[in-house]
Amino acid sequence: MIKSVFYILIIQWIFCWSGEAVSQKVDYLITVAKDGSGDYSSIQEAINNTKAFPDKRITIYVKNGIYHEKVKVYSWNNMVTLRGENRDSTIITYDDYFNKIDKGRNSTFMTPTLLVQGNDFIMENLTIENTAGPVGQAVALAIEADRCVVRKCSIKGNQDTLYTAGEGDRQYFYKCYIEGTTDFIFGEATVVFDKCEIHSKSDSYITAASTPENIEFGYVFMDCNITADRGVSKVYLGRPWRPYAKTVFIHCNLGDFIRPEGWHNWSKPDAEKTSLYAEYQNNGDGDHPDKRVSWSHQLSKSEAEKYTVENILGSKLTTQAEDWFNRKGN
Repeated sequence: MIKSVFYILIIQWIFCWSGEAVSQKVDYLITVAKDGSGDYSSIQEAINNTKAFPDKRITIYVKNGIYHEKVKVYSWNNMVTLRGENRDSTIITYDDYFNKIDKGRNSTFMTPTLLVQGNDFIMENLTIENTAGPVGQAVALAIEADRCVVRKCSIKGNQDTLYTAGEGDRQYFYKCYIEGTTDFIFGEATVVFDKCEIHSKSDSYITAASTPENIEFGYVFMDCNITADRGVSKVYLGRPWRPYAKTVFIHCNLGDFIRPEGWHNWSKPDAEKTSLYAEYQNNGDGDHPDKRVSWSHQLSKSEAEKYTVENILGSKLTTQAEDWFNRKGN
């Protein structure tokens, strides 16, 4: 009798241990497919089933398709890579906007199609769009996290397309296409835009940085192509959302639609004394260094030398990000 009870307890323990082992299994490669051929048919469902605070990177591979959903990468979903099959054919889309959300003065921050709060996030080969149209603030992508890399993606919208957040958070955009109308790149994070196309869809402002006072770098555009829709003729490079805004354009091609004065103070004369708006060796028909507002700067060679990806973002953004740095020619 005692032996029987003992064996039963042993068997129960084995089953419990096996069940626990199964429950602890971690999928480090997850596939999402609209047609049901993957592990999940929606991106959010895949994210909801990833391990919190994983010991190594989790890759979510998204097959071609139009995914009409609001997606959130939570703070506990760090070290997530979201990789599309094809940049132009793998699309995450939604249409929230300020008045549609209608939850008070901060409704803008509730509109993103994709919201990222997990550190060490990487995204590539995807299109993220907000299709609300020219109806006011409508965010396509919001990143509220540190050490994030966005590579070869298209970010599409109108007003407030891309929100880069987090005091001291660092983000890197490489060979991306970003479009919008008013203040379509805005926020307080430190961000490098490397070899990106920045496209204005109307006469307005490209950037609205809100760099905190104690942060050395804000927005830095390197080797970017600044383009616009036909008929657009009066675009400012930026204006200060907060007094210590920092935005720098280096070796960028500026179209003739860029206003000669280049920058706007947002009717904040005091911001002229505290913000940093600067350029270095830009080119194109919109490059008018001698006509810029008096409170902007043309960097000297020695000043420009500190503007490197490694110096701005840190030499170890993430192990994976370093790999992207090494593959920038690809």
